[in-house]
Amino acid sequence: MTSAVEGGMVSPHDEEPASPPRLGLVDRCCEILCGIALVTMIVLIGAEAITRNLLGFSLQVTDEVGGYLLVAVSFLSLSVAQSRGAFHHVELVQGKLTVRGRLLSGFVFDLLSLGACAIITWQLVDLEMNSWQTGDTAATPLGTPLWLPQLVMPIGAALFCVAIARSIVRKARLLLGPATREGRAP
Repeated sequence: MTSAVEGGMVSPHDEEPASPPRLGLVDRCCEILCGIALVTMIVLIGAEAITRNLLGFSLQVTDEVGGYLLVAVSFLSLSVAQSRGAFHHVELVQGKLTVRGRLLSGFVFDLLSLGACAIITWQLVDLEMNSWQTGDTAATPLGTPLWLPQLVMPIGAALFCVAIARSIVRKARLLLGPATREGRAP
């Protein structure tokens, strides 16, 4: 069981489902962009299937654009998943801990995750700047400048860092609150 305190959907008080966390404006925008990208992929793949099977030709861009959209969905959905507490949790140890113990282990995990994500973001920014400076393009019929589809990666990773930082602040407040100091559920 993952408690609402840890970002999940179950209340630690009575095991009843809690309401889903509300998303902030940036996370909501990311969620909408992911939805638009998914719909665009479906339309593009459908159009490719129709043109190949019924009209006998290919659009020639479906794989490339579909790949770019898949990367966009992957990176833009990270902050949304973090904000909703939708990532998988290992509960072998968590289930045996007190509320405070679960909060503390989640806090430490989030700190480590933020460090790793910050390093990844830094490397993605470096990749983006390198692509921009060298003018690299895709070896495809579109010849897409690679900095364009790569731009979503550092943006998504940076937004993920922000979402993890918000989670750290929320857990720190709960850890410092009177209810968890006394071992009770907040």
